[in-house]
Amino acid sequence: MLSLLSTATALAVTSASAAGAGGPIRWEDLGVSPIALDLGFFALKWYSLAYLAGIILGYWHLSKMIRQPGAPMAQRHADDLFFYATLGIILGGRLGYAIFYAPELLSHPQNLVKLWEGGMSFHGGLMGTVLAIAWVAWRGRLNFVRVCDYIAVCVPFGLLFGRLANFMNGELWGREAGPDVPWAMVFPGGGPIARHPSQLYEAGLEGLVLMVVLLLLFWKSRARWRPGLLVGTFALGYGLARFTVEFFREPDAQLLEFAQRSGLSMGQWLTIPMMAIGLGFLLNAVVRKPLSTTGAAPA
Repeated sequence: MLSLLSTATALAVTSASAAGAGGPIRWEDLGVSPIALDLGFFALKWYSLAYLAGIILGYWHLSKMIRQPGAPMAQRHADDLFFYATLGIILGGRLGYAIFYAPELLSHPQNLVKLWEGGMSFHGGLMGTVLAIAWVAWRGRLNFVRVCDYIAVCVPFGLLFGRLANFMNGELWGREAGPDVPWAMVFPGGGPIARHPSQLYEAGLEGLVLMVVLLLLFWKSRARWRPGLLVGTFALGYGLARFTVEFFREPDAQLLEFAQRSGLSMGQWLTIPMMAIGLGFLLNAVVRKPLSTTGAAPA
C-alpha cells in the first residue's frame, strides 16, 4: 500500500504541473490502472489491496494500542474483532450499498455476492463493524463505548487506502470543475467534462487528516481516558469531511434525481445522523469525569 500512496501523491503533483501547461488532465494519460498486479492467471486490484491493507494495518495498530495502560480489551478480544469486523465491513458494506444506492440488487440477491463488480457503502460497513464490536463486547463483557474508541482510531487507515484505490480505478469522480481548478481531470465514463478529483479530496480529509487527529489524540493526550471522545471525534470528523466533499463529488447516476429533488446527496443525508451521534458522544465525554489512569487491561 505504500506503493499506492506514493503513486497517488506523485500523480497529484504531476497533475498540477500538467494542468499548468493548459488543457484538462486526462486520467488515462496518467498511466494508472485498476490492476495492482497482473500475473496473467491472476490479477490483484488496488481496491482489494486497499481493503486488505486497511484491515491488516488497523489490526496491527489496535494490537499496539491495547498494550498501553488501561486498555479496554486483551489481545484475544482484538483477534476476535479482526475476524468479526472484517465480516461486518464486507457484508455490511455490500448490503448498505444495495439498500442506500442500488435497491435493484435486492431483487436479484445472487448479484449481492459479486463483490468484484464493485459497490460498497461506507455507512453499511460502519453498521456492520458496530454490530461486530457489540457482539465481541457482549461476549467478553467489555465496555462497548471504550472498545469503539479504540477501533475508531484505526478506521482512517482503511478510508485513506480505499479512496486512493477509487482514484486508481477512475471511479466515483467529482462534479464539473471550472477553469479556476487547474487539477481538474477528465475521467473515463465521465464524458469530456473536466471534473474535481473528489476521490483525492476524500482521501485527504476522511483519511489523512482524520488519521492524524485521532493518532495525536490517542498517543499525545489523555483522550482515551474519556469514554466516547475518540469515537465521537471520528463520527463528527468523518461526517463533516464527507458532507463537505459531497459538494464536489458527482452523485451516483441512479440517485442524481434524488439529490436534485432533496437538495443533498444520499451521502450527505447519511452523515447528518452520524454527526449528531458524534457530537453527543463528544459532549458526554467532556462533561463526565475521566477514568482513572491506573486501570488494568482485561485478561
